[in-house]
Amino acid sequence: MNIEVLISFIIATATLAFSPGPDNIFVLIQSATYGKKSGFAVVCGLMSGCLVHTSLVAFGLSAFIQANEKLYWILKVFGAAYLLFLAFKVYQSKQNLNSLTTEVSQKKFIQLFKQGFIMNVLNPKVSIFFLAFFPAFIFSDSMALFKQFYALGFLFIITSFVVFSSFVILSGFFSKLFLDSPKKIKLLKRLQVGFFIGIAVLILRG
Repeated sequence: MNIEVLISFIIATATLAFSPGPDNIFVLIQSATYGKKSGFAVVCGLMSGCLVHTSLVAFGLSAFIQANEKLYWILKVFGAAYLLFLAFKVYQSKQNLNSLTTEVSQKKFIQLFKQGFIMNVLNPKVSIFFLAFFPAFIFSDSMALFKQFYALGFLFIITSFVVFSSFVILSGFFSKLFLDSPKKIKLLKRLQVGFFIGIAVLILRG
């Protein structure tokens, strides 16, 4: 077992997690809107979704999805449709300083967990990314390949969880920026809608 390769993988994963992208922006927005507990729920959902993609890579299904254009397109459509549905829900909601407090109390941990999980699982780009990323960090000549993929998957999840958790902890700063006036809350709502629509477009164009 090559420990140096595993260390390199952790460093690469942390760098990717810190880089601005859909997942960490999503975590920041949700944490600023619903609080840190809800932010951690989203993080847990996103990371649980990574287990599904790890399994797909480990057993070779990602290659099949990539080779089968119709199946890949169907998965992309489902993922984009879900994100557009979330955008519509945010657009339809009425957010103000009073209702925001009520909405926070009604927003359950499991609901946000499912939201993060489904958002991650229905994005086939994650599996394709894992398929491209993991083979570069094969760390053993004797261990079965699918076991190595699972090991890398768990390292990816743990590292990303630590990085994303730091985003949740820093969300208080963003809350002060966005949630102290109706105009800023409206801006946050627009950012949420734009985020969901933008990621849906990226999935369909990819």
